[in-house]
Amino acid sequence: IYAAVVDFCRRAGARALAFDVLFTEASSYGVEDDRRFGAAVEAYGKVVLPVFLGASTGHRRRWPDSVPDPQFAVSGLDAWMVQTARGAAGYPRAVFPVPELGRPAAVLCNVHMIPDADGIYRRVPLFGRFDGRLLPALGLGPYLAGDPAAAVRIEKGRLSVGSFSAPIDEAGRALLRFRGPSGTHQSFSAAAVVQSYLRLQNGQSPLVRPEELKGKYVLFGFSAPGLFDLRPSPVAGIYPGVEIHATLLDNLLSGDLPATFPRGAAAALAIFFALVAAVAASIFSSAAGGALVGAAAVGIPVAFSLWAYRLGYWMPLVLLAAAAALSVLAAMAVNYATEGRQKRLIKSAFSQYLSPAVIEELIRSPDRLKLGGERRTLSIFFSDLQGFTSISEGLDPEALTALLNDYLSAMTEIIQGEGGTVDKYEGDAIIAFWNAPLDVPDHAERVVRTALCCQDALADLRPVFFDRIGKKMF
Repeated sequence: IYAAVVDFCRRAGARALAFDVLFTEASSYGVEDDRRFGAAVEAYGKVVLPVFLGASTGHRRRWPDSVPDPQFAVSGLDAWMVQTARGAAGYPRAVFPVPELGRPAAVLCNVHMIPDADGIYRRVPLFGRFDGRLLPALGLGPYLAGDPAAAVRIEKGRLSVGSFSAPIDEAGRALLRFRGPSGTHQSFSAAAVVQSYLRLQNGQSPLVRPEELKGKYVLFGFSAPGLFDLRPSPVAGIYPGVEIHATLLDNLLSGDLPATFPRGAAAALAIFFALVAAVAASIFSSAAGGALVGAAAVGIPVAFSLWAYRLGYWMPLVLLAAAAALSVLAAMAVNYATEGRQKRLIKSAFSQYLSPAVIEELIRSPDRLKLGGERRTLSIFFSDLQGFTSISEGLDPEALTALLNDYLSAMTEIIQGEGGTVDKYEGDAIIAFWNAPLDVPDHAERVVRTALCCQDALADLRPVFFDRIGKKMF
């Protein structure tokens, strides 16, 4: 069956064929079945087969004698290994295909991949090392099989293959640029390919036209959940492993593999965003301002990362956004502990004397309260109840207190409504002033209007008070 797939791709003129399938055991149909498959691989001459390299998986610790040494060579490798102090990923164990397949394969490739710390597959090592030999990644193998003469060179931060180059990290890994969810790249059912192969032999019309594969790189892999080759990726929680290799080959051919932003520059940028966010949160310390700064602290790093991605750089978005967001939270906490305490102090000290509007103005500009006072022209209001002494002698303390509360509350509301400041209460007397602590240009007009309004309000209250004390007053 696999030989039919190989023959179909060869006759269709596919540039190379890579199998993401480990043929590590002899065929249950006998060795002749493996030889038939191997003969098809040898006849094609451009078939890539996988080798699994691992730290604890695999029974081989030495390169098998039945498999030829790879022709994959990397110039500049020794110098790169010294510069990075990391070297190519070396593995002590390996699993090879059966000799009938490993011997005629054009290129043997490493299919071992390690996810990032969060379990997502974003990076692929471009080569692995076993027993002193280098094996390219399965996404790179088809290109080498299609162009065996391509020169491969590595230097710090970059791997060049033929006419293209790819940015790599110190471990030789490339960060992938995913094109979309699973199925983004054109795919064909293996069953349809086999049926097309048989139909062409019988002179019938194929289900898959050979010209669709002409000059193309073909990767063969599994997508069924039961075959255990599904991986989580940045674009989908379930993503076939063969499509990860296809993405690498796509990125290599397109020459748009993103480069990872340098760690030092990313740390400096995170500190910059944090400082800017902290300063902004300190300036816009209101609730609405804090919400606006918080949204900007997350939105600006996102926009910056998208812009950098379009330029070919992968930014650590979580680092930038987290630094800015935590900075905003810290600044808001400091504001609450300092400015918030100052605001609460001003409200507590002046709430009994100033209108809410004046208090808010003082909170916005606390520097307008000058220690030691200042010389101003004021309009001052004095009021006193006629005959209050005799009235108080005729009332019990509770009734007198209730009477004063009603009267003083009504008068104070008028005074503060006109922007006045209550200086003090002395029994039934009220002393208030205008044009301090804030400027009131029309203070003289306001104090006169306050006096008239207080008289009108008292006229309305007289009948109520008369009923409560039982005699005419005020």
